[in-house]
Amino acid sequence: MMSKICVILAVTMASSVVQGFAPPSAQRPSFTATTRSHPISALHSVAEDKAAPLVTGEELELMMTEWDEPLVVDAYATWCGPCLLMAPEFEAAAQELKGRVRFCKLDTDLEPDMAGRLNIMGLPTVLFLDKFEPKEGQEGGGEQARAMLKDRIEGAIRKDSIIALCEHHFFGGPMPEQV
Repeated sequence: MMSKICVILAVTMASSVVQGFAPPSAQRPSFTATTRSHPISALHSVAEDKAAPLVTGEELELMMTEWDEPLVVDAYATWCGPCLLMAPEFEAAAQELKGRVRFCKLDTDLEPDMAGRLNIMGLPTVLFLDKFEPKEGQEGGGEQARAMLKDRIEGAIRKDSIIALCEHHFFGGPMPEQV
């Protein structure tokens, strides 16, 4: 009886593969190949209407030389649970502070070089950056504006904490008691 069941199961699986119905492991698409073959700019069409758009490493570098407003960067990964939980909070904070603070997201899997340069070791990491303005007599005030790290938070934080930290670091507000 057991050998008949095994034979029937083997024949059923073989016929389903032949008909194009492979087992789930054989049907799984290769996301790595898909991601690498499509440039990150293809993702921008989805993120264009967001207050916190997805940026490439090159775009982030450019943003750090053009200083109309302070910048908050969410370094994240699509597989990271806390990153996924924080994403709507980050977007809501970006919506609320639109016009006062720039927000962007950096996918560390798509931009490993920039993640390394920013020393991203834990996810999510939120960076609060402002324009570096050297004091009188201090060196470092070349022609291009440079970024100054005001704060770095590793781990998911809520919208209210993001806004409170922006108020503190960029607009002279009080330091939040809890983050």
